[in-house]
Order: sequence, then C-alpha cells, then structure tokens
Amino acid sequence: MKVEIWSDIACPWCYVGKARFEQALEAFPHRDQVEVVHRSFELDPGRAKGDTQSVISMLTKKYGMSEAQAEAGEDNLGAQAAAIGLDYRTRGRDHGNTFDMHRLLHFAKERGRQDELIQLLYKANFAEERSLFSEGDERLVELAVAAGLDADDARKVLADPTAYADEVRADEREAAQLGASGVPFFVLDRKFGVSGAQPAEVFQQALTQAWGERPPLQLIDQGDADACGPDGCAVPQK
Repeated sequence: MKVEIWSDIACPWCYVGKARFEQALEAFPHRDQVEVVHRSFELDPGRAKGDTQSVISMLTKKYGMSEAQAEAGEDNLGAQAAAIGLDYRTRGRDHGNTFDMHRLLHFAKERGRQDELIQLLYKANFAEERSLFSEGDERLVELAVAAGLDADDARKVLADPTAYADEVRADEREAAQLGASGVPFFVLDRKFGVSGAQPAEVFQQALTQAWGERPPLQLIDQGDADACGPDGCAVPQK
C-alpha cells in the first residue's frame, strides 16, 4: 500500500501530523508493506528566496491577528507537539521560502533518503535555535549530509534552480487536482484522503480501511505455461 503525504517544512501541523501518522503506522500490522512518499506543497510560494521574517510577525500580518493571539497559537502548538514527544520552539523561529527544500527532498527521494531528510528539516525548523532560512544553502547541505546524502551533489542541486523544480510543481498541481487546499494531506492508495493533523486513531482507521479494500489479485490464466517452482524448473523435452 502506498501513502502519499503532501506537506511543507514551514507547516507546524505537518510536523505534528507526520508524528501522529507514524504512531498509527507503527501499530499497523502491515506496516512493512506500506510505502510512504512525501510530496511538495508550498504554503508561501510567492515569497522570494532570502526574504525571512519572524513567525510571530508573519502570523500577525498574514492573518490579521494580534501579537498576543499569535503567541497563544504558538503556545498551543507547542503543547500539542510536546504531547507526542516533539520539541517545539514557540518563540524565536523565523519563516521563509521552502522551494529549495522541496527540490532537495526530491533529490533525496531518488537516493532513498527522503524520510531522513524531511525529518531533519522539520527538527531544524521547529526545534533548533539555528535558522533554517537565513544561513543560506550551506545549512541545507549540512542537513543533507546528516541525512546520508553527498555534500557536493546536494550543492549542485541547490546551485541549479531548475533541478527538480518540475517535480515540485508537478506535486503542487496534483495536490490541487486532488482537492487539497491545505496541508498536511494524506492520500492512501489513491482511494482515501485524510486532511489535517488528525489523531493517531483516525490514521489507524484509515490505514485499516484502505488495506481492507485493496482489490484481490486478478489472475489472467492463458493455460499451462512454463514456470519455476519450489521443486525446480520444468525443462521441455525434445
């Protein structure tokens, strides 16, 4: 079974939702047969690279809330993250463009290190004091190396703005086609969608239902044909 997760590194509910989904997946009896793929979704695609601001400032300007309301929202997120064992800095974080991170995640997917990299990006953005946005490409290279990727290869990807750009845009178009207007958005076997950072119990139900409704294998039988089995291979006699 395949689970696709549309998310953005700047999205706190994606950080929390990924952890809740993984709790459900850990308890799922067929977890070893579930492939998880991370898809790209930018919450702030119009923001220029290098244009950073504090999260509290971004929230007040984007949603028209007061600073006290923005801080209360961050405190609530921090409490929900802590409830599932995640570190979350409620003050001092910044916000910026995530396009290069998504490009790097597609590169990591090709190398089989996508989940490792996205987890490190989330941790860097939500739990660590160093900025994920204001230190330039070398900060992303550092995290790519920690995820098991080659530093020079990661630098080449980041230096070429066209590298994996089409893959990011394709993910975003597909999200729109599937009706995802926000993230996290989970799609199970292209049959079931789960929107938002749902409780682990909801993800458990979705995994169970999606697994149970997988169609049985339809065998096309064209008569006896040569094949190999436990007793060896039948060799035609001349």
